[in-house]
Amino acid sequence: MSAHPDFRHIRNWIFDLDNTLYPSSCDLFGQIDEKMALYTQRLLGITLAEARRLQKEYYFAHGTTLNGLMRVHGVDAEDYLAFVHDIDLSVLTPDPALYGALATLPGRKFVFTNGCINHAGRVLERLGIAAHFEAVWDIRTIGFQPKPAAAAYRTVLAQADSDGRDAAMFEDITRNLVEAKALGMTTVWLKNGSDRSRQGPSQPVAQPHHIDYETDDLAAFLQFIRVSP
Repeated sequence: MSAHPDFRHIRNWIFDLDNTLYPSSCDLFGQIDEKMALYTQRLLGITLAEARRLQKEYYFAHGTTLNGLMRVHGVDAEDYLAFVHDIDLSVLTPDPALYGALATLPGRKFVFTNGCINHAGRVLERLGIAAHFEAVWDIRTIGFQPKPAAAAYRTVLAQADSDGRDAAMFEDITRNLVEAKALGMTTVWLKNGSDRSRQGPSQPVAQPHHIDYETDDLAAFLQFIRVSP
C-alpha cells in the first residue's frame, strides 16, 4: 500500500493565490492592505486610522472591503481593484520547484481568488508558473460573492464542469475550505502561519473533517502525492 496521499481521482486542481502559491513571508497582502486603507481614506476624506477601522468593519460585514464600499458608497469596482493591486512584486522570484510540481499534475489547473485577475496574472508571471493555469477565477467571476460564500464555489465548479468530487482545493485560510469540502472537493490547507490566515470573519469554523491534508510546502506536497496508477 502506498503511503503517498491518493489524488488519482483529481482532474481539476484549484489553487488560491495569495499566501498559497507564494510564501506568506513575501507579505504582498500587507501592501494591498495599505492601499485599501489609503483608498478608503481618500474616498471619504477621513483620517487614515478611521479608514483602517472602516476597512476592517466592511470586511467583516460584507466579506470584502470592496463589497462594503460598493454597497455603502457606490464605489466603482474597477477603479478600486486597479488602485489596491498596484503594488511592488519585486519580492517574488521564479519558483522552478513549483513549476515542476505543477507539471506533474494531470488534468486542468485553475486559480480561484477573492482578488483581481490582473493581480493574479502579474503574480503568476513573476513566479514563472502562468503557463500551467487554464483560467483565473476572480472576484468578478463569482459576482462579488467572495469565498467562503457557498455560491462562489458553486460558480467555479460550474465553470470547471465539475461536481466537486474530481476537484482539489488548495487554500491558506481554513474557513475557505469548509464549503469546498461540503461540495465534495478534496481539501488541502497551506499551513503558513500568516496573520492573514487567522483574520477575518469567525464563520464558518473549519473542523478537522473539513481538511483532508495540510502542508507547509506546496511544491513538496504536489511532488509527493500519488497522481497516476
